Amino acid sequence: MICYGPFRWRGPEKKQGRVLIRGTSVNLWDAIILGFVQGVTEFLPISSSGHLVIFQSLLGLKEPLLLFDAVVHAGTLSAVIAYFWRDLWAMVHDTYSHLRSQRYEGVRESRPSGFDMTIWVIIGSIPTALIGLLFRSPLEEMFASLRTVGIALMLTALLLIATRFIPGHYSTVSRVGWWRALVVGAVQGMAIIPGISRSGSTIVAGLLCGMERELAGRFSFLLSIPAIIGALLLQAVDSTTGKAGLGVLLAGYLSSSIVGFLSLKLLMVMVRKGSLFLFAPYCTLLGLVSLWGSLAGG
Repeated sequence: MICYGPFRWRGPEKKQGRVLIRGTSVNLWDAIILGFVQGVTEFLPISSSGHLVIFQSLLGLKEPLLLFDAVVHAGTLSAVIAYFWRDLWAMVHDTYSHLRSQRYEGVRESRPSGFDMTIWVIIGSIPTALIGLLFRSPLEEMFASLRTVGIALMLTALLLIATRFIPGHYSTVSRVGWWRALVVGAVQGMAIIPGISRSGSTIVAGLLCGMERELAGRFSFLLSIPAIIGALLLQAVDSTTGKAGLGVLLAGYLSSSIVGFLSLKLLMVMVRKGSLFLFAPYCTLLGLVSLWGSLAGG
């Protein structure tokens, strides 16, 4: 899941041996651990925000980690771009060529696939942006609730289990189309709720709309690029006064980008094989642990 706002950390502030980020302290090992968690959970269907809410208690960090948040998201953005660079290049090349031929050469030809994907990503980004902007504040308040995370993680598990029962002959559509783009974009917007996996929910939405497995996975992550960029811009506005050691930020960036690329590669293999349901037991267990933690903490 994409974090549209700052991490919500709770716990005592630790000052010795740490670099302060707007009142929040994080050391080199924290950066590596959090970057690793972000890289793994951003792409695997197990909810990055849900894990980061849980890790708040383990590392004892205090809010807000806005600057560090932006850096690790930049790392996962780099991973998506590195993995799908051929698709992105096709989108840019085909869009430019098609628009140029239409405007300057007057050639009426069928739209290339890269141009179509660009249009679908733009259409899908509209509901994501509307949901993120209109409901960002109230939904961000849920980031501190382990109970919410627990319930949402178990809902994610149910979505993943559903993929086990989607017939192979059902998901055969090789084009996204405008209405499928809107549906997947709306689901991505709802994944702002901590514990709802962005990748898992959008891929499942694509499959339920009849999209081929490979296409559902590709579109899910291509659609994530504008959302991540939007989150980075929002965080950049809030974190302009933040200060952090370059080494800490670099460690978080490298950790999230390298681990994120490997996680993305693994997930795409599992999408092609129809094995997303294998993540359901983990989400269920983590959801139960979160609920237990919320009850134990009063």
